[in-house]
Amino acid sequence: MANTYRKMYLHVIFAVKNRQALLHKSWRADLFKYIAGIINKRGHYSLAVNGTNDHVHLFFDYKGHELVEDLVREIKKASNDYIKDKKLSPSKFSWQSGYGVFSHGYREKSRVMNYVMNQEEHHRKKSFREEYLAFLNSYQVEFNEGYVFEFFD
Repeated sequence: MANTYRKMYLHVIFAVKNRQALLHKSWRADLFKYIAGIINKRGHYSLAVNGTNDHVHLFFDYKGHELVEDLVREIKKASNDYIKDKKLSPSKFSWQSGYGVFSHGYREKSRVMNYVMNQEEHHRKKSFREEYLAFLNSYQVEFNEGYVFEFFD
């Protein structure tokens, strides 16, 4: 549409469902590249995809042409199929239902990219549970503790 301009950066976080089916370090980087490709093929622009053994962070330039919930659902579905097809997980793999999505401004872009790409180091000091609840609280998201991810710590 003419005269329509936007710049939206989204930070999406979602988690692995089963403790036995964790994201193993030996194949995690390939999965993250695959997820970045999904984001790009859907017309958005991946800026950083990373995580640890039990969760994933996606940071991307969101173009606004599809609903966020549709995009996340398709990323989860395709990445789940990728893990299954490549037989990467010794156990049945799936993502937990739900996700967190947080918006960021242009001036925060470098900081968020750095945060996402340094997940291993970050989680030496803070658990995923602490991290996720801090996001919800800092963005003043109202939530029911009973519906937040099942954390492994």
